[in-house]
Amino acid sequence: MPAAIEDRPTAQAGRTPLVVRLLVLATFVVILNETLMINAIPRLMESLHVTEQAAQWVSTAFMLTMAAVIPVTGWFLQRVTTRQGYAIAMGVFLAGTAVSAIAPTFAILLAGRIIQAAGTAVMMPLLMTTLMTVVPEQDRGKVMGNVTLAISVAPALGPAISGLILQLGSWRLLFVAVIPIAGAVTYFGLRQLDNIGEPQVSTLDWASASMATLGFGGLVYGLSLFGEGESNLGPSIGIVLAGAATIAFFVIRQLKLQRTGAPLMDLRTLTHRTFALSLALMCIAFLAMMGSMILLPLYLQNLRGLTPLETGLLLMPGGLAMGLLGPTVGRLYDRLGSRPLIIPGSIGIVLSLAGFTQVSMSMPYWQVLALHALLMVSLAATFTPIFTLGMGALPPNMYPHGSSILGTLQQVAAAVGTALVVTVMSARSSSLVAEGVAASSAQLSGMKLAFVVATVLAVATIAVAFLLPNRTNASGEVMAH
Repeated sequence: MPAAIEDRPTAQAGRTPLVVRLLVLATFVVILNETLMINAIPRLMESLHVTEQAAQWVSTAFMLTMAAVIPVTGWFLQRVTTRQGYAIAMGVFLAGTAVSAIAPTFAILLAGRIIQAAGTAVMMPLLMTTLMTVVPEQDRGKVMGNVTLAISVAPALGPAISGLILQLGSWRLLFVAVIPIAGAVTYFGLRQLDNIGEPQVSTLDWASASMATLGFGGLVYGLSLFGEGESNLGPSIGIVLAGAATIAFFVIRQLKLQRTGAPLMDLRTLTHRTFALSLALMCIAFLAMMGSMILLPLYLQNLRGLTPLETGLLLMPGGLAMGLLGPTVGRLYDRLGSRPLIIPGSIGIVLSLAGFTQVSMSMPYWQVLALHALLMVSLAATFTPIFTLGMGALPPNMYPHGSSILGTLQQVAAAVGTALVVTVMSARSSSLVAEGVAASSAQLSGMKLAFVVATVLAVATIAVAFLLPNRTNASGEVMAH
C-alpha cells in the first residue's frame, strides 16, 4: 500500500486528488466522534444512571483505543490495498456507531465507542500515507491544509455540533445522525477509490503489538485517572509508570528488530531531525488545544451558567476559522515555506493561552470568543506546515511508520493535556476550598493556574519553531532557505 509509484498519474498540479478528498471527508466524519460526547455527559448520567467519572469514559475509552490501535496500523496498511483498508476502517466504525446508538446499558455503549475508535485509528494513517504517496511535493502544503481540517478541526467542532444535536433530543441522536453520513461516505468512497501502490507481505511481531497496546494504552489510561480525585492518585501514578516502562521495553525491541527484520514501528523515523522536531511541536500544540477544550466548557457552563448549546455556539467561530484557514495556510506553505507560518503561529498560541490566564466571573464573552479564535487560528497556522514538513522529511518507505508514530503521540499528547489541566485545576481548587474559599472562586483560581501551566509549556513551541528548517526537498533532505 505505501509503496511509492513514481509514474503514477496524479491529479493536475495544484489540485487535490480525488482519493485524498474522499479520505479527508471520511477522516473528518470519524474523528469528529472523538469529542462528540463531551457535551452529552449530563444526559448519559441521567439516562443510564452512571456517575460523572464513569460517563467520562465514553471520551476516555475512545482516546485509549486510538492510542492502543494506531501503533499496529503501519503494519496493517502495508498488508492491504487502499480499498481494503478503507472498507475495513469504515465498516468497523459504522458497526461501532450502530452498537452505540442502540446500547441498552452503559457497558454496551462503551463497547460501541471502543469499536468506533478502532475504525477511526486506521483512517488517519491511511490518509497521511496515501497523501504522501500521490501528491507531488510542491502541492503538499495545500492538500495538507485540507487534512488539517479533518484531524484538527473535527475535534474542535465536536462539542459545538453535539450541543446543537442535544437540543433536539436524546444522546442517541449523536450516533443516529452519524450513521447515514458515514454510510454515504463509505459507499461513494468505495465507488471512487483507486488502490495506491501494492500490498507488501510482512509478519506481525505479536510481542511488539502487545507491548504497544499495553504501553500506550496504559499510559493514556493512567493519565486519564489523574482527574478523578486524590483517591486515585496512587493507582494512576503506578499505571503511568507501568505504561512508561512497557513503552521502554517496546522501544528496545523495535531497535533490535530494525537490525534483524521489520519492526512494528520503525523508530529510525526519529533519526530524521526535522521529523523529530515537528513531532515535538505537534505534541505540545495538541496538548494545549485539548487542555483548553476541556477547561473552556467547564468555565462557561459551571461558572458562567451557559447551556451546552450556548457554549458550543460561542466556541464554534474559532473551530470554523481554523477549518476555513487550513487550505489557505497550506497554499502559503507551498509559496513561503514553514517558518513564516510556524513562528507567528506558535507565538499566537502562547499569547492566547496567556490571555486565558485572566479569566474571571465578569470577563466579556467577546473576549473569550476572540482569545479562542486566536488560539484556533494560531493552531491552524502551525499544524498544516508541521504535518507537511515532518512527513516530507521522511523517505517514502517510512510514511506508514511516520504517520503511525504521529497519530499515537497525538493521542498521548491529548491525554497528557487533559490529565494535566484537570489535575492542576482540581489540586488548586481543593486546597482553596479546604482553606474556606467559596467553591466557585476556588474553581476559577484552579482554572487560572491550569492555563498558566499550559502557557508555560506552549513557550516551548516557539523555541522548537526557530529550530525547524523552512522546507525539505522531495527526497526528504533539509533545505534551509
